[in-house]
Amino acid sequence: MKRFRMSLVVVLTLAVCVGQAVAAEDLQARAKALFKPIPAKPPVLKGNPATPARVELGAKLYFDPRLSRSQLISCNTCHNAGLAGTDLQVTSTGHGWQKGPRNAPTVLNSVYNIAQFWDGRAKDLAEQAKGPVQASVEMNNTPDLVLQTLKSMPGYVKLFKKAFPGEKEPLTFDNMAKAIEVFEATLITPDAPFDRYIKGDRKAMGVRETAGLKLFIEKGCVACHGGLNLGGSGYYPFGVVAKPAENILPRKDKGRLAVTNTSADEYVFRAPSLRNVAVTAPYFHSGVVWSLREAVDVMGSAQFGIHLSDEESGDIVAFLGSLTGKQPKLVYPLLPASTDATPRPTL
Repeated sequence: MKRFRMSLVVVLTLAVCVGQAVAAEDLQARAKALFKPIPAKPPVLKGNPATPARVELGAKLYFDPRLSRSQLISCNTCHNAGLAGTDLQVTSTGHGWQKGPRNAPTVLNSVYNIAQFWDGRAKDLAEQAKGPVQASVEMNNTPDLVLQTLKSMPGYVKLFKKAFPGEKEPLTFDNMAKAIEVFEATLITPDAPFDRYIKGDRKAMGVRETAGLKLFIEKGCVACHGGLNLGGSGYYPFGVVAKPAENILPRKDKGRLAVTNTSADEYVFRAPSLRNVAVTAPYFHSGVVWSLREAVDVMGSAQFGIHLSDEESGDIVAFLGSLTGKQPKLVYPLLPASTDATPRPTL
């Protein structure tokens, strides 16, 4: 009888282990069907080849504050490559200490988004690059003044000719944006633990991370945050079941409505990518939520009308932490020197 009981325990233990292994395989298979890993190499941009000369020029322009009227603000100011592509501000500080209307989304992996800005008003990174340069609350510059500034520096004239060979006029505002685009497209973060997991390495994620992944799928988060970038591929209303507090969802900011002028797009925004979300606080377009756990709870109540337990929230946060990939390693570029002909800053 004793031997029979021991055998029964062994059989039951094996059954549990087999069941757990099958469940783990099933979760991994579901994840592989719903998500894709970040590729090791940046994507090829249609009509904008990422030649070494063009990437080099784009990097210099990205870090150059002289694209702004004050000569204090660069692309990197609001999308700091050393801070996971963000700026640690609720909303970014621009020209004359003005505050922008929305939180600056990360530039990392943004090349994989369906469009740029929270409302998708820029079709690609090149179009996006032109916006902040000209926005009065950001860099407060004009295309003419930008070109006057860049053409006053022989170093930039040479770099544009090298990056855009054969063009009659290489140094243009459009080419400035195209160079920035190819550089920003290199700012990707592959090889996150989650990427290794969906490539087949089940040990890349721990118990809490996989529990969070299961909840992320079953609670419905994946509906807006799936695919390669875990978001960034569509537009969705914020506050499906219940509108969040007004500081989180400012009622005056109607979202994509201002772009499409369609009433159905009121409070609709591009779902942000959740890549590196654990290191890109604060959250939401309002930028007022600094805790990732709080952001998860807000989404549960606003989008699904559910209350997540502390354990569930913690598991989902653990999963989101597995989305942090290898950060780009950059060398701050030496910029072409100003000359006597370079316009002076206007503060």
